[in-house]
Amino acid sequence: MKPSKQSQKDQEALEAEWLKIGLPGPARRALVQAKLYKVSDLRKVSLEELTELHGMGKSSIARIKVIMAAKKIKFL
Repeated sequence: MKPSKQSQKDQEALEAEWLKIGLPGPARRALVQAKLYKVSDLRKVSLEELTELHGMGKSSIARIKVIMAAKKIKFL
């Protein structure tokens, strides 16, 4: 079943910050599913928890680490 246009817009809104930093779709969806909507939300999880998310690849982790360092944000 195809998602409705509204639910697709809602999903895009939730993924907006991750899209802005260039994360691929699977990584964006994994973060949103884990209720991590912004870079600052990553303070709530450990690096280990992040790497265990289905869809989170090495390049996505590397990109997230760079963004977190720039914003002086650390994992749990």
